Amino acid sequence: MIFLIDHNLERHAKVLLGNIANQGWLETLPIRFVYFQEVELAIDSNDRIVWRFAQANQMIILTANRRMKGKDALEKVLRE
Repeated sequence: MIFLIDHNLERHAKVLLGNIANQGWLETLPIRFVYFQEVELAIDSNDRIVWRFAQANQMIILTANRRMKGKDALEKVLRE
């Protein structure tokens, strides 16, 4: 599993990944965390761009601040 970590959760994701590793889950599950800068996504990328990138690369998005309203809001993109 590849998780695309939104820029607002980078510190939390590092703690989470550390806990997952400490409990031995990385030996059982193929988990990888990928950050925006690694994949050259701008931190101000709109939700549509982030969603399309994640879908094209079979990633799960970990986020806490994507928008609910607007033409490129994650909620609208998911419904489309």
